[in-house]
Amino acid sequence: MSKSIEELKSLTTQIRRDILRMVHAVNSGHPGGSLGCTEYFTALYGKVMNYSLPFTMEGKNEDHFYLSNGHISPVYYSTLARFDFFPVDELRTFRKLNSRLQGHPTTHEGLEGIRIASGSLGQGMSVALGVAQGKKLDGDTSLVYTLHGDGELQEGQVWEALMYAAAKKVDNIISTIDYNGRQIDGDTDDVLSLGDLHAKLEAFGWIVLEEKNGNDLEAVIAILEKAKTETGQGKPVAIILHTEMGYGVDYMMGSHAWHGKAPNDEQLDTAFKQLYLEAPADY
Repeated sequence: MSKSIEELKSLTTQIRRDILRMVHAVNSGHPGGSLGCTEYFTALYGKVMNYSLPFTMEGKNEDHFYLSNGHISPVYYSTLARFDFFPVDELRTFRKLNSRLQGHPTTHEGLEGIRIASGSLGQGMSVALGVAQGKKLDGDTSLVYTLHGDGELQEGQVWEALMYAAAKKVDNIISTIDYNGRQIDGDTDDVLSLGDLHAKLEAFGWIVLEEKNGNDLEAVIAILEKAKTETGQGKPVAIILHTEMGYGVDYMMGSHAWHGKAPNDEQLDTAFKQLYLEAPADY
């Protein structure tokens, strides 16, 4: 059943609560980037992407999504569970022994919704381009979506993939950059500046869109829908999505410190009070 915008906005709050609960329970994981990308995932699975359940690995005539910066698995897992790929209660097993929900997504346990393992940064676009070209060969007109961290763009393989996509006219892919300006060691400008990313992507032959309000659900839906209209024109499509790491929890915002750190009991309680739901939900 299609959800209204208000229902999806409420769901972003629930997903943020899931993220915090998951990393708190095992005192490990990556809450910062997960919280910042919640609107993107909710928009993608709630309004934009064409997919069917039950999940199949082939997904013929369905849109595919590939998470390249796999460390933000908490938001990915919560989204998949909340959109009925697997039971919500399984979120309790995050990062535990023998769980299908490892710290970085894996495929060997057959978790519904996951098509590639994405622990090593920089590889997701290469895989997605292969899938996109395969769809073209099969006469499958559906799209391939990818998500990348801005710090991840410091990996050289990403730029090889960007060059390949344009050279081979892979125009059924929409790659989004989570541009929050922060990575594990500090601000991206301090670690290794990306410079004028918009100009660089255009110079590599991509159609480039940019959205400054990446934590506004309606704005994210709109930019993704706009990107869909730009496909099929002989060029790959990129979205630079400006988000805030740790969005929704005031003490996590504005710093890289929460890239990979779990909240303690008191911090979790504070966050939950900020992410209030009229009917606060556990798993």
